[in-house]
Amino acid sequence: MRPAPLPSAPLSPLPGSTASSRDHGTRAHPDVAPGEIAVGVVVGRASEYFDFFVYGIASALVFPAVFFPFLDRLQGTLWSFAIFALAFVVRPLGTVLFMSMQARWGRGVKLTVALFLLGTATAGMAFLPAYATLGGWSIALLAFFRVLQGIALGGSWDGLPSLLALNTPKERRGWYAMLGQLGAPVGFIVAAGVFAFLHASLTQADFIAWGWRYPFFVAFAINVVALFARLRLVVAEEYQGRMGELELEPTPIGELFRAKGQHVVIGAFAALASYALFHIVTIFPLSWILLFSDQSIVDFLLVQIVGACIAAGGIVASGFIADRIGRARTLGGLAIGIAMFSGFAPTLMGAGQIGQDAFILIGFALLGLSYGQAAGAVTANFGRRYRYTGAALTADLAWLIGAAFAPLVALGLCANFGLAWLGAYLLSGAVGTLVALGINRARSFKS
Repeated sequence: MRPAPLPSAPLSPLPGSTASSRDHGTRAHPDVAPGEIAVGVVVGRASEYFDFFVYGIASALVFPAVFFPFLDRLQGTLWSFAIFALAFVVRPLGTVLFMSMQARWGRGVKLTVALFLLGTATAGMAFLPAYATLGGWSIALLAFFRVLQGIALGGSWDGLPSLLALNTPKERRGWYAMLGQLGAPVGFIVAAGVFAFLHASLTQADFIAWGWRYPFFVAFAINVVALFARLRLVVAEEYQGRMGELELEPTPIGELFRAKGQHVVIGAFAALASYALFHIVTIFPLSWILLFSDQSIVDFLLVQIVGACIAAGGIVASGFIADRIGRARTLGGLAIGIAMFSGFAPTLMGAGQIGQDAFILIGFALLGLSYGQAAGAVTANFGRRYRYTGAALTADLAWLIGAAFAPLVALGLCANFGLAWLGAYLLSGAVGTLVALGINRARSFKS
């Protein structure tokens, strides 16, 4: 049931802002503070990314040995990455299922069930017996929990990024849009730090036998904290009322695609360059270093942590840039930058430790600048009625098309045909972004 609208009393603008409702599409509720929404968004996204990076790092470093010992290391890693992709395949299904749950029982119930499911699925992996104990059933259970992770992540959409975007002055939307994206580097830094500590503190035998399980336990505790931080916002009366005013409520999927289907596709491809780069600098390099390099995994994880800190700075910088030149131009400019990076990325990855570290640091810098504005750059096309569901499904499809199979495809192609395919993969994402933004711009001129 949709919350009842607030009384039609005049709404004051944001403190310190002179922008009119015509300038930024709506006026802010006096009790709805953008800063408070931003904190909820960052906390929520960081917990989700921690869960997913814990799994992603383990899929490169641990799962080939634990669940696929009957295969050589390369084939075992490829199968591990295939299971990694399952969460992104089912994520749109989770969005649809939990939208129905919200329509019937409310946003708070939906979010509680989704985050407990996400934490339980992640923690459940920590208890999985190895292939040596349970045989093929261990692989089936790993895939099952991975599917649950994807469904839960689809269900965890709370609409706070959309509320943040609509509740801020138009000239500051780039700044506030990037805040939620900070959850990605924060989640990666924590996950990579935990794995680096365990890898450095334990023997390889102990790490593979039991040490890798601890980060999965931690994920459940983090999710509980994140749940209460987000529930504090989404069930509060002023936020519920503001969501109702802005029509940030589920809409039928069929109606969405009939009315705005083209915009869902354009939005998914508009972020493709950033999403294609996402797992190419986080998950894929770990597998490549383990298989084809003598570099220490701990040292490489530390380089990635430094890279993630650079990415966080890039995300912040993207807010300033987007507020000056526009979010679409920022995405387009960074897509060109990623296309240029694709030209020498294979050379860096094949140039030993110094080249590989440079690949990571440059890649993370580009990722931060592009990812900071990747979410919702074209969601204004949905209008009020379709924005809530449209933004969620756009993100789902962007992850599926750009990031889901990136480690699998990149490792498979590069191991069998050479590192040049790494550049080809990144270039395809950049081209997808530029084409989508061009189509969106052409449609805007026509309308």
